[in-house]
Amino acid sequence: MSEIEFIEEKWFNAVKVNKLRTGKKKMLTLGKKLVLLINSEGNYFATEALCRHMRWPLAWGAKVSDDCIRCPLHQTTHKIDDGSLVEWSPFPLFPAYGKLVGKFSKQKDLRTYPTRVLGDMIQVYIA
Repeated sequence: MSEIEFIEEKWFNAVKVNKLRTGKKKMLTLGKKLVLLINSEGNYFATEALCRHMRWPLAWGAKVSDDCIRCPLHQTTHKIDDGSLVEWSPFPLFPAYGKLVGKFSKQKDLRTYPTRVLGDMIQVYIA
């Protein structure tokens, strides 16, 4: 007989709707996850907060446009709705270091989390 591992899943209150204006993003810890919450034209998205290439905090200068987020350090780009990789480290800020890490680092999608609005709160679902 095998044991079944129980994983708690729940919705976390992230921020009030009126505290995250259109075009803004906010990094926060929900449960034990560091999450980036994004308001893109009134739609809310939550992704992991650190880029998948060099673990840079995306809240620190990442650009969101055309439904993608681009790391400011080396320009790796992901879709914000499903985290899929669009472009992997095309232009590192520190070329030699970025190239080296890019070669030894596996290309990865950005983890995303479901969001919803409940009352005046934006909530994020963490499994």
